[in-house]
Amino acid sequence: MTPVPAKRRSTWQRILLELERSKKHLKSPLTSLGAVLVSAKRRFEHRHVVRLRIKAARDGYAASPISRVKDSFMLVRIIGNDLEPRHRKGQSYDNALFILDNEPAFPDCEKFWIVNRITDPEEEARIIGLLESRNQNFDRIPFDLDAYRQIPWNMDELATGLFRSSDSVRSAEPNAARYETHIRRGKNLYVMNNNGARNTALEIARGRAKWLMPWDGNCYLTMSAYQQIRAATGENPHFHYVVVPMARIVDNAVLLDAAFKPQANEEPQIIFRTDTTELFDENYPYGRRPKVEMLWRLGVPGQWDRFRDDRWDFPRRPLSPTAGLFQNAGWVARLDSGRSHLEIGKAGFLARWTSRDEAIVDMLDRCDARAVSARLDPSRLAFYDEDALTAASGNKNADLQRHLRICADQALTRGPFSVTDKTGTAPSGDPHDYFQPAPYWWPDPDKPDGLPFVGRDGQRAPGTTMYEAGSEAYDRTRLQRLLDDTTVLALAATVLGEQHYAGHAAGLIRTWFIDPATRMNPHMRYAQVRFGHDDNEGKGQGIIELKDLYFFLDAVRLIERTGVLDASEGEAFRSWLGSYRQWLDTAPAAVAASKRLNNHGVFFDLQRASIAAFLAESATLAGISRRARERLTDQIAPDGSLPRESSRTRPRHYTLFTLQGWTTLARILSSVGDDLWQHRAGEGQGLVRALRWLAANIDSHDTTPMDAVDPHRLWPLLLDLARHDPEATIPNAEVQTVTPVFHPDEGIAPFWMWRRA
Repeated sequence: MTPVPAKRRSTWQRILLELERSKKHLKSPLTSLGAVLVSAKRRFEHRHVVRLRIKAARDGYAASPISRVKDSFMLVRIIGNDLEPRHRKGQSYDNALFILDNEPAFPDCEKFWIVNRITDPEEEARIIGLLESRNQNFDRIPFDLDAYRQIPWNMDELATGLFRSSDSVRSAEPNAARYETHIRRGKNLYVMNNNGARNTALEIARGRAKWLMPWDGNCYLTMSAYQQIRAATGENPHFHYVVVPMARIVDNAVLLDAAFKPQANEEPQIIFRTDTTELFDENYPYGRRPKVEMLWRLGVPGQWDRFRDDRWDFPRRPLSPTAGLFQNAGWVARLDSGRSHLEIGKAGFLARWTSRDEAIVDMLDRCDARAVSARLDPSRLAFYDEDALTAASGNKNADLQRHLRICADQALTRGPFSVTDKTGTAPSGDPHDYFQPAPYWWPDPDKPDGLPFVGRDGQRAPGTTMYEAGSEAYDRTRLQRLLDDTTVLALAATVLGEQHYAGHAAGLIRTWFIDPATRMNPHMRYAQVRFGHDDNEGKGQGIIELKDLYFFLDAVRLIERTGVLDASEGEAFRSWLGSYRQWLDTAPAAVAASKRLNNHGVFFDLQRASIAAFLAESATLAGISRRARERLTDQIAPDGSLPRESSRTRPRHYTLFTLQGWTTLARILSSVGDDLWQHRAGEGQGLVRALRWLAANIDSHDTTPMDAVDPHRLWPLLLDLARHDPEATIPNAEVQTVTPVFHPDEGIAPFWMWRRA
């Protein structure tokens, strides 16, 4: 029976329909009729151009060289990584097995596989073993951990205020998810390699067949669908592309029914004629429309035309000169992902987006952790330089070594120290709780009981200054003695080679961290308490009082090498550190401290990175590497200044202090091969620029007695500038007297000149 053609709509009906379509896709509900008409006019013009283009292709096909090429196909499937929770682990292997077991051989069609950067060596070996056992032809694109390690975070396109700390990112979950995937774009491009592999497939197939099929590894063709595609290319070979709609399958077994034909309306696969030159844009990563970008360029209509762009997306490329030269034919099944609830209906569609973003971030974070783990040795010093200490031990009579002996001998006369020694008591009443009042908070003179305390920035309250009379009521002085003395004793035992220094240092460690009678509870809940505020608990600022943990942990490493701490004591110390680590990661006050964009945030990262290096937490180190780059962009101005520190009552002190934190963090990260020194944000912010600004402007602040600084304190930072910016001009070059030990408030490690580069 001859079908009756549908009645053609009138011109006005078509115009009204186009107006409705245009209005639907325009963003503003108040868009003028003129704008709608312009959009409709462009669509009509494009369709007219496409009709002419198709006619020219049809009329010229017989005389073209491609017409003499026999119809043949090459189906190249690309097997990528399983992305949990978007996919079930092992699903790529299972789908390849299903295809090999059940998909028929197609006439005039060669099949080929690409194993595309599988990050799991065992899973990759399993897939390759399967292909080899079935005598399949395939190419392998390897995942190279060293190459991955070199890929930077994508933060240079983000201006200040667009990072996770900004309200615009925090306010909406989709924004936050898009942000997380965007800053990993380069890593995503390398690991997933969607369009890179598709272009490799086109390169492999071109010249071996007339029709090239660079398809995803989970695509399955039935014989009837293939025959429909083959018939379409035979009847209309003048089209340059074939668009093959896709159907999502939640049970692969249904494909074994020869009569099965689902509704195929999902994002299609594309077949290319061999003489086409269009390539997939390799700037589009997985999860950000890598194949849709090609559909846009080819003018293939679909739901993707309604997709909205994020602020971080690339501008869309113009239509291809061959746009519109496609036909639709056949269908292809997308095999089961192992997550059926993500494949069905609108709810599944929305859940796929969230699940996919989560899977991308999880996969890449695991790769980052592997990259760090490959270079992480928790027994190796993270701040001090092993070679520098070895060299120093060869000249025990040098001035520096003599100074070390004096400091170590003094340390022998002090300690051991314990939080239980303080004459005051934490608000909890537990003597094992660390306790220190906030330094710049005073009783309110207008209140009978002085509560709540009021702040006086830069003016220390009695008893809060280290080593002064009255400080024995609290724990800050004792804590600093512990950190400094243990480190000096460990350095002396290593450089001078005298065991008694190590023995005393071990006693300090046991008393503060291991002995149940004297050890500190593993938290800083009552550090920098502002009386009358927050139930007399600290808000996280007091965590900075453990800022020097980084060099103390190197001291523990050195002491353990001497054998004066036995294995059980080492485990007990790590147990304490692990508990403290958990408090840092979960306590609301600690989480708040981690997000601060001043010196507190920097020293939090330094402390957390030092713990991670000691406990071999590669994933945490990788996360701090990312967070440091985000923080740097929001904390350091484009000119290199530190506005939050410059606005304090002691701007010179806090600028120097914060940069000491930054440069020390860079050293800890360098111990696992991460180069924070050369990172540059979108507006040029970086450590080198900050150090240049410091060198040029350190004397520009108004000088007050409160902000007087030791000129020698500048020297460690200037040496860093000279090392990482050889063209820099170093001021005050005459100030070269090496001061090996500074006041702890200045943020410089004892005998800092033995630090790593």
